[in-house]
Amino acid sequence: MSEQKVFMIANLKINDKDIYQIYEKGFFPILKKYDGEFVTYDDSVETFEGSSPLEGRAIIFSFPSPEKAREWFNDPEYQELAKNRRTAAELKNLSMIKSLPDRK
Repeated sequence: MSEQKVFMIANLKINDKDIYQIYEKGFFPILKKYDGEFVTYDDSVETFEGSSPLEGRAIIFSFPSPEKAREWFNDPEYQELAKNRRTAAELKNLSMIKSLPDRK
C-alpha cells in the first residue's frame, strides 16, 4: 500500500439543506473509518483567475493513501449515504490529488 497522502477536493452546489444535513451527519464517521481527516470547507470561494470558477461549496479532506481514499469511496455504507448528497446537491467534481513524495 502506498504511503503517499492524498487530498480530496469536492465542489458542489447544495439545493436542499435538510437532506444534505443527513449526508453531513453520516459523512464524518465513515471518513474516520478510513483514517480520513477533514481539512476545511468554504461556501464563498474567491477565484483569482481562470475560466471555470468554483460555484457553491468547496470541501477539502485527506486520506493517508490513495488506497484508503478508494476504499472510502467504494464502501457500501458510504455509497448508501451518498444517495442523500446526490439528491440534495449538484456535485461539480470530486477529485483526488496526491501529495508530493518525500524528498530524500
